[in-house]
This record gives sequence, C-alpha cells and structure tokens, in this order.
Amino acid sequence: MNGPEIHLTLAPELHLFAAPERRAARTRTVTDGSSSLGHVVESAGVPLTEVGRLLVDGHEVPASHVPRAGESVEVQGVTRPQQVPGAPLRFLLDVHLGTLARRLRLLGVDAAYENEDIGDPALAARSAAERRVLLSRDRGLLRRREIWAGAYVYSDRPDEQLRDVLGRFAPALAPWTRCTACNGPLHEADKDSVGDRLEHGTHRTYDVFAQCSDCERVYWRGAHHARLERIVTDALDEFGDRAA
Repeated sequence: MNGPEIHLTLAPELHLFAAPERRAARTRTVTDGSSSLGHVVESAGVPLTEVGRLLVDGHEVPASHVPRAGESVEVQGVTRPQQVPGAPLRFLLDVHLGTLARRLRLLGVDAAYENEDIGDPALAARSAAERRVLLSRDRGLLRRREIWAGAYVYSDRPDEQLRDVLGRFAPALAPWTRCTACNGPLHEADKDSVGDRLEHGTHRTYDVFAQCSDCERVYWRGAHHARLERIVTDALDEFGDRAA
C-alpha cells in the first residue's frame, strides 16, 4: 500500500489475530486511500466477527468508513453478552467443533453441526440461509462475506469453548430437551414404546426414558449421566441467571 497513513490500536483481546509488530499500543499503518476501515482491520488479521466498536479520533464510525491521513483508529472487541438481532439465537458449528456442538445441545441450545467437511462456501451459505451464528476456529471461514453472523472460538479445549460461547451470547438454557446426536427435540417416552430399541439390561434397569422426535434415538440416565449432569450444573450455576 502507498496511501494515507493512520495510527491503529487493537484491543488486547484482538492481539492474538495480529502479527507481533501490530500488537503495540499504537501502530503506524499505511492504507491505499480507497479501502474501507473494515478491510484495513481484516488486513491486520482481525476477523470482523470479533470487532465491536470502531473509533476514529474518538468518534464511532461504521466499518465502511474510508480512513484519511492522520486518523487515530481504535478497534474494540465485541461487547459481552453480544446481541444478535434479527433471528432466534441459534448456531452452526464447523467439522472441528463436534464436542462443543453436543454440549450446547445438552443444554438445550439449537446447534447445527456438520460432521463432514462440506467446505467453507457451503457452511457460509447455510449460515446465511438459516440465519445461524457460525462458530469456528478458522479465521478464513469467518471472513467470508456471505455468512449471516459468526464468532471465533478462542480455545481448543471443550470446557473453555463452552464457557466462551455461553459467556459471549448468553443463550437461553433448557437442559435435556435436545438430542445430542441430531439436534432434534426430545419428548418423554414410556418403556413399552421404546422397548424394542433397548438392550435387555437397560430395559430391566431403567424406567425413565426420552426419545428424539427426529431421529428416534432413545435416552436414559446411564453410566455417563453423572458426567453430563456436572456439565449441566456448572453451566446453570455460571450462566443460567444471565441467559434470556
């Protein structure tokens, strides 16, 4: 680039996206004189999904603002909890976030998931068509213009990923109401109606069952229930009162 020079400051939480030389409190950045501020920020490595307010000389501007020479630009992170207007809050997760998808479903959060790599264009198109917030650790995917809304998942550890998403979006929690396999709604089922789907030991030992209305998978409080109960309890203790 060979155009107006501006001074760019990134919020500390955005430093991980930028090259080391752009992590200083104030860095000199040369623009081309025609690109938007949003393009300049993305060129610095920061997906716009992670950007909150953009301030130029202390005044908020849209991402479409074209920087002029000498301007001081402050790039803030998103405000939490983040509001996503225009549709019921629901998510779409890429192929690398299967555990997070199952945990969100466990809490009753609408979380669509692709267990095969269908490619970035198809994921972005589904986000737009179904108006879902696309969750990913792929910065390139989050930069695709066609996505409806998106968010970077900052950790590679499922416990931290779940806390990150719940803290950022504050979704309403309704544990044990969604199928963790397909995202469909669960309903109570009596033993007789699902008996042909149960092994003999399960049929003899358990009396309370739920079944998915979509894929017909059957659930009961089996050997893994204590671990799942702990995930639910921890989420409700920390985020249940905030969810709306």
